[in-house]
Amino acid sequence: MSVNPISAQEAMLRMATPIGTPGGYSAIIDARSEDEFALDHLPGAVNWPSLNNEQRITIGTLYKQVNPFEAKKRGAALVAANIAQHIERHVIDLPRDWQPLVYCWRGGKRSGSLALILGQIGFKVSIIEGGYKAFRSQLIDAIPPLAQRLSWRVICGPTGAGKTRLLHCLREQGAQVLDLEGLANHRSSVLGVIPGHPQPSQKHFDTLVWNALRHFDPSLPVYIESESRKVGNLAVPESLILAMRASPCYQLALSEDERVLLLMEDYDFFVKDPEMFSARLNALVAIRGKQVVDEWQRHIVTGNIEMVVRELLTTHYDPTYFASMKRNFDLIDQATVITANDRTHQSMTLLAKDLVTT
Repeated sequence: MSVNPISAQEAMLRMATPIGTPGGYSAIIDARSEDEFALDHLPGAVNWPSLNNEQRITIGTLYKQVNPFEAKKRGAALVAANIAQHIERHVIDLPRDWQPLVYCWRGGKRSGSLALILGQIGFKVSIIEGGYKAFRSQLIDAIPPLAQRLSWRVICGPTGAGKTRLLHCLREQGAQVLDLEGLANHRSSVLGVIPGHPQPSQKHFDTLVWNALRHFDPSLPVYIESESRKVGNLAVPESLILAMRASPCYQLALSEDERVLLLMEDYDFFVKDPEMFSARLNALVAIRGKQVVDEWQRHIVTGNIEMVVRELLTTHYDPTYFASMKRNFDLIDQATVITANDRTHQSMTLLAKDLVTT
């Protein structure tokens, strides 16, 4: 039998080697329930529940309402049956040198049972002491030094200027990019909800940010958009906010007409579903007043969506943006202005090429 308990810090260090490559783990296995896994999990992990969602509730209820001994007996039977199924489905054809990392919530019975069986088969198994809870604590502690060691380049610019498009083009040119809106499934405004794409949990967002930060080369710049402290419902790590706001900035400029057209493209779901657009504008009543929002909604009913988008830019987004930049970004007054000819991928690619070669 070969089961090796390791600290969360040691697991984190070894995860620097990609899964399935020499020196790395062959697999990372989360033995928690499906709902726990969905809330957050280690990058690259697969879910082999020792107890599924319903079973976990059943055993928990038995533990509280009957007694721990009866709960442990019933739980052991369920865990044994589930592990047998995982072995049949995933393990039978694996080679002897397969080396998994296993964890559960606190490194207890669920991961211990799975690790014990795999170890008795003859695999070299590592198990995280303290489980996911200990790993998350290490992850949160690791984000500030990772953020502070990197050289940030902040892409600023008003709503619709094409900041996200430029980030994507920079990535295509081989630059290092941290796309917080992409990780958060949100476009970082009161209208930024993306239909059909729910935001991850705060815990999983933190994990995604950490996973991105740990892969960046500190000798090269990392491009990032000038986000606020929250992207939708998710809080950006404070250390990243502070590092970003103290870093050099680029001010992306695009004509107002092009900005309107860009937003009509990027928010095409509002164009296709005017009723949804109108309903989302209710979130601005507290800021812009009911009379203004009612007027915008009347224009939407008559199909004049482009006019509403233009007024949103000039009367809501632009004043808010420029005040926020002045207040929060230390080097905004020294920002290098970069101007896109239009909103197209070709124009943004030209800007990206200029940035990565200067």
